[in-house]
Amino acid sequence: MEKYREIEKSIIKKYRKEIWSKFVKAIKEYQLIDENDKIAVCISGGKDSFLLAKCMEELKRHGQFKFDLEFIVMNPGYNAENLSRILENAKLLNLNIHLFESNIFEVSKKSFKDNPCYLCARMRRGYLYSKAKDLGCNKIALGHHFNDVIETVMLNMIFNGQFSSMMPKLKSDNFEGMELIRPLYFIFEKDIISWSKYNNLEFIDCACSITKNGIGRRKQIKELIKSLEELNPNIDLNIFKSTCNVNLNTMISYHKDGKEYNFLDDYNK
Repeated sequence: MEKYREIEKSIIKKYRKEIWSKFVKAIKEYQLIDENDKIAVCISGGKDSFLLAKCMEELKRHGQFKFDLEFIVMNPGYNAENLSRILENAKLLNLNIHLFESNIFEVSKKSFKDNPCYLCARMRRGYLYSKAKDLGCNKIALGHHFNDVIETVMLNMIFNGQFSSMMPKLKSDNFEGMELIRPLYFIFEKDIISWSKYNNLEFIDCACSITKNGIGRRKQIKELIKSLEELNPNIDLNIFKSTCNVNLNTMISYHKDGKEYNFLDDYNK
């Protein structure tokens, strides 16, 4: 059996409970895919996005309705070694990719020194939407997983002073008719790592020199959550659940559709 076939089999057999079932659950629960969608699966080169690509491919083959896929890879300024690794993995996993260039690493490093990850993410999304639209797609799929979600919640609380999460799907504000979906929403990072090791796969990390030097805030939050597990081993699940159990009666104020609501608005009614 060819290597990529063994990798595909591992997703639906050995990791059926940890990966495949949770992938399908997110698709169904959040209605991420509609019939006749054309979805650009965005591959950054890491373990998450490559797993996403194989899951989406498997769903397309055996799903309940028809949809199409394109696999896109943006080079934001990778060094030769990382770019070569991405291309080798795409070939190993039997993925037909569209590679295109950008200068995001260079721009974000110069323009936003305090929090380059924020600008990098914003710019990446714009480039990905644009390429996806050129290919006739109406959605882009990103490889954010469960741990990315809870880390975002904590990042926003600690660094931005707001309670907000990473949504499983979003409509684009700047690209009409385009949506973003996150099918790995329920999958734990540790299980993705386990899948990678089981198949002897080696992927690139973020590949950004800034975060590799330890400056990245997300890395700091990841370490904070890990330390909090000593207080409560279910800390990750509780952070996630908190986004599904918001009691507005206990909130001083909140925002919706650009409008602010305050508890005093209804207090004396």
